[in-house]
Amino acid sequence: MFGEVGARRPFFARGTVLQVHEKERQLHREVAASVESRLPDVDVLAVELGGPEKLTVYIDHPRGVDHALCERVTDVLRHYLEHYTLEVSSPGLERPLREARHFAGVVGRRVAIRTARELGGRKRFRGEVLGASERELVLATGGERVEIPYEAIARGNLIDER
Repeated sequence: MFGEVGARRPFFARGTVLQVHEKERQLHREVAASVESRLPDVDVLAVELGGPEKLTVYIDHPRGVDHALCERVTDVLRHYLEHYTLEVSSPGLERPLREARHFAGVVGRRVAIRTARELGGRKRFRGEVLGASERELVLATGGERVEIPYEAIARGNLIDER
């Protein structure tokens, strides 16, 4: 179900969903710079606001993510605990996808996408990734081909096909 992507329901903390999306992007840049400079093999995949005071950071590592690695990342991000409840998590089966390199790695697989603004009258898309250029994602959804610019993507996740 598409509602499983990120926060269960949109929240409106002093602004619009678009402002929340921009805040997530800003936090992702900050968190990735902090974590990836101090723990070079760690990849910050996504940062999601689950509410005005809840921050979830999804990480990956070539040897996988375990509890000890999540603790090390939490240590690097300790200063965020002044403003947020902080969760550090592995990507899980419904891996978050935000950047071109993430989508390039899942060509041929099914994804769920939510955009920050309407594209062709829609904000939610489910389909198979046909391609991932430097600027946009190409999906096959409902018998049509849809091109989604990365800057429009608010949330994206793999669909668990087990």
